[in-house]
Amino acid sequence: MNLRESIERISGVKLSACYQCGTCSGGCPIVEMMDVAPSKGIYRLQRNDSSVLDATTLWLCAACFTCDTRCPRGLRISAVMEAARALKLRKNIDHLRPESLNAESYAHMPPITMIAAFRKYTG
Repeated sequence: MNLRESIERISGVKLSACYQCGTCSGGCPIVEMMDVAPSKGIYRLQRNDSSVLDATTLWLCAACFTCDTRCPRGLRISAVMEAARALKLRKNIDHLRPESLNAESYAHMPPITMIAAFRKYTG
């Protein structure tokens, strides 16, 4: 099973339904902090590009569902992000530890991002 199929199976979202309108990225409240905008992440997943699994975007997504509610195709982008995080976590490579963050990280990250990261990345 390739990456796209795995994401679709876990999330229940048919990635080919996305036609790259960019509404998800345009509505994301923290897109400026992401290295890969949500629409570009979906695009990469559509093409089985596993580089999206190494993007910080997965961990910055706070699952606020703004992208889900604005998507004209009704795609659950937050479910796709959660599926991608799950695949990354299954590799059991990295873990985020609060003591590993420096003061600059705490100063620049919104609290919701840190809460989401600790909840999702330490599992």
